[in-house]
Amino acid sequence: MTNATNPHLGSSLDDLLDADGTLAEAEAVAVKRVIAWQIDQAMTTERLGKAEMARRMNTSRASLDRLLDPDNVSVTLRTLHKAAAALDKRLAIELVDSRT
Repeated sequence: MTNATNPHLGSSLDDLLDADGTLAEAEAVAVKRVIAWQIDQAMTTERLGKAEMARRMNTSRASLDRLLDPDNVSVTLRTLHKAAAALDKRLAIELVDSRT
C-alpha cells in the first residue's frame, strides 16, 4: 500500500512484515508484551509479590516468570485466566476484523 498524497512515502511496516511472513509473529509478541505489562502493573498496584501471585494462581514461580516474560509468547488461555482471577480481574478476548 502506497501513499498517493506523498510520493516519498512507501509501504507500511505491516505491509513489509506481511510480505516477509513475520507479521503474525510480530503481532503475537506485541500482544504478549502488553499483557505481561498489564499483569505486572496490576501486581505493583496491589503490592503483590511474585511468590504470592504464584500461590494465588496455584502455579510455580517459574511459570509466573514465563507469563511475565514479554518475549515468551507461549502462554495458555488457562494461565491468563488464572492470572486475571488472582488479580480479581476478568479476562476478555475478542476477534476483530483484520486491517481495521
